[in-house]
Amino acid sequence: MKLSAIQVKNAKPKDRDYKLFDGEGLFLLVKKSGKKSWRLKYYFLGAEKLIVIGPYPIVSLQEARDARLKARKLIHGGIDPVAHRIETKDHAIRNADNTFQAIAYEWYENRKDMWTPRYADNVIKRLEEDIFPYIGKLPIKDIEPPLLLDVIRKIEKRGALDLARRQLQKCGEIFRYGIAIGRAVRDPSADIKEALKPSKKDHFAALDVSELPEFLKAIENNDARLYRSTRNALRLMLLTFVRTSELINARWEEINFDRKEWVIPAERMKMRKVHIVPLSKQAIALLKDQKEIAGEWPLVFPSSVRPAQSISNNTILGAIKRLGYKGRMTGHGFRALAMSAIKQELGYRHEVVDRQLAHAPRNKIDQAYDRAQFLDERRVMMQDWSNFVDKCGANDAAL
Repeated sequence: MKLSAIQVKNAKPKDRDYKLFDGEGLFLLVKKSGKKSWRLKYYFLGAEKLIVIGPYPIVSLQEARDARLKARKLIHGGIDPVAHRIETKDHAIRNADNTFQAIAYEWYENRKDMWTPRYADNVIKRLEEDIFPYIGKLPIKDIEPPLLLDVIRKIEKRGALDLARRQLQKCGEIFRYGIAIGRAVRDPSADIKEALKPSKKDHFAALDVSELPEFLKAIENNDARLYRSTRNALRLMLLTFVRTSELINARWEEINFDRKEWVIPAERMKMRKVHIVPLSKQAIALLKDQKEIAGEWPLVFPSSVRPAQSISNNTILGAIKRLGYKGRMTGHGFRALAMSAIKQELGYRHEVVDRQLAHAPRNKIDQAYDRAQFLDERRVMMQDWSNFVDKCGANDAAL
């Protein structure tokens, strides 16, 4: 006789465990502790077996009967319900280990030692903000091109077209890593590249050499009321045309006043190679002045608020804005200005200026040259450039 919901609900504990049967092997086990649970007894290949369906009242009478029906269908199809449950559980565990997020973290741990700490932090932060909330918990093998495209288009809708392409590239690296370790089967990123919006490549704003005297005059007059340290940073960027990140994170241990060199370690360089910046007498004078400001702090340009940290990129951009050059000049613009002026006004070969800019070699022939090959010529060039800048600052009509 089948059980009723009232019978199940009102079943009271006794001195020992007992069973209430619903038929076809399904029964409710009532423990003397008062706990109740649904179980199913069945035969498979002539052997008696038992499967625990779940506790009551979390599993209702009807849900227990549904579970019995599913088990009987499996048995009819030649599948042992216990073995099926174990396999399903194992599959779920494997999927948890094979989610896009799990494999992405593994990929990240495998790659991060090749990157600077700052870049590594940015990579994982972007994935956590832009990618993981949407596909992070999904098994990597179940992610198809349309789903990945939807995620990347969310970034595009913010207007961040370059970031969208970079994130797609990173996703592709993660998928290919998953393929390599046998936990993914394909890279869907390759199928959606052409579906992304094209991003317009804008050149960094940079002054023309004819505008240099006016810019120098603005720094000298300091109507913008910039800190002395900030003005030193702007001038040193102009004289050395290093990247903004290389300047703001400079440390005194990198500066050799005797050799008149600034040796930037590989881990701080974009191309991951040590870079030598010959220092003109003007650059040396600037650095000595900056040393008085920095005092015992290890950073050349410590923050005035938190001196254990360097000034930020926004310090440079803000200074340019306050000088009245927003939209006309950027931190990267110092490099473009130096490249064009040194070639056009001072007559130096492209290769020499290019080495000083620490650009990647364009071809295998360029790769064959060691950066130090042009070091003597670069020393002369850097002094000539500083002299040219002095001339521009001393006489507005110099050009």
